[in-house]
Amino acid sequence: MSVSGEKLKDELDAFSSSGWYLYVVETARGALYTGITTDVNRRFEEHQNGKRGARSLRGKGPLRLLHHQPLGSRSEALKVEAWLKKQSASAKRAWLEGQDASS
Repeated sequence: MSVSGEKLKDELDAFSSSGWYLYVVETARGALYTGITTDVNRRFEEHQNGKRGARSLRGKGPLRLLHHQPLGSRSEALKVEAWLKKQSASAKRAWLEGQDASS
C-alpha cells in the first residue's frame, strides 16, 4: 500500500501503538529500505526529518511509505525483516506486489 501526506497520518492513526510492525520505504531514486517499529507513523516521520531516522535514508527524500503490516511480537518482526533484507530488489518488489494483492 502506497500512501503519503495526510492520508498516511489518517491511516496510521488507526494502528495501535502496541505490537511490532514491518515497513518498507522507497527513496526518491527507487531504493528500498526495510525496518521494524512499534509506531509506523513516528518512525516514518523520523526518517523524513533525518535526525533520528536511518543514516542510509538521509538526503534521499522525498520518501514514500510503500508497505506496512502488523507482525505482533518483536521476534516475529525481526525474522521477517531479516528475511526481506536478504532478498534482491526485484524479489522485494514482487513480495510487495503479492502483499498488496492479498490486502
